[in-house]
Amino acid sequence: MPPDRPLPAKGRILSKTFYSGDDVVAISRALLGKVLCSKVDGKTTKAIITETEAYAGVDDKASHAYRGRRTNRTEILYAQGGTAYVYLCYGIHHLFNVVTNKVDVPHAVLIRAGSPMMGVEQMLQRHGKNKADKKLTAGPGSLAKAMGITTKLTGASLVGRDVWIEDHALDIDDTSIRSGPRIGIDYAEEDAARPYRFVCDVPT
Repeated sequence: MPPDRPLPAKGRILSKTFYSGDDVVAISRALLGKVLCSKVDGKTTKAIITETEAYAGVDDKASHAYRGRRTNRTEILYAQGGTAYVYLCYGIHHLFNVVTNKVDVPHAVLIRAGSPMMGVEQMLQRHGKNKADKKLTAGPGSLAKAMGITTKLTGASLVGRDVWIEDHALDIDDTSIRSGPRIGIDYAEEDAARPYRFVCDVPT
C-alpha cells in the first residue's frame, strides 16, 4: 500500500473571492496545483489538481447552460461562485465541477485529474484496488470516485466541511502547463476546439 504524500504546511482553504472572478479560463488554469479535498463518511482524502477544463456558460456550446438552459440539474450552475456542481455522466460516472463567477452567470470548471496526496488507502478501497496505478485519479470519473464525491454533494459550498480546495503553495513551473481542446464534447462543434483544457506535471 503506497504511503500518503508528505503534506507541506497546512493549506489555506480558497475563499469565495477566488471563485468569483469573471474569467473562467483563468480560474481553470489557476486551479492547477491546488488541492481538492473531501470528507465523506468521516474519511478525508486529498489530491493535487493536475487537469482542468473551463466551461463558459451561455455562449459555450459545450456548457450545460448553453443559451441560458436552466433545468433542475443545471440550476446550480447559476449559483454564486464557490459552489459544487456534480453530475452523472452516462449514468455511471460522477463528475465534479467548480461553479465560478457571480449569481446568474453559469461558468464552471471540471476537475479532470489529480495526484493522490492524502487518504490513498481510502481511494483504493473505493475503487476496489489493492495497488495504486495511474488510473486511480486520472479522468474526472475516477477522481470523483476515489474521493467519494457523488451527486449528493451538488450545491455544497466549497468553503464548507464536505468538499473544498486548498492552496498549499505548491511550485508549478509555467513551462509544465499545457493547454488544448476539451475532451469528449464533439457535440459542441467548433466550441470543442477551444483551448480550455489545462494540464500540468505534478508540482513539488
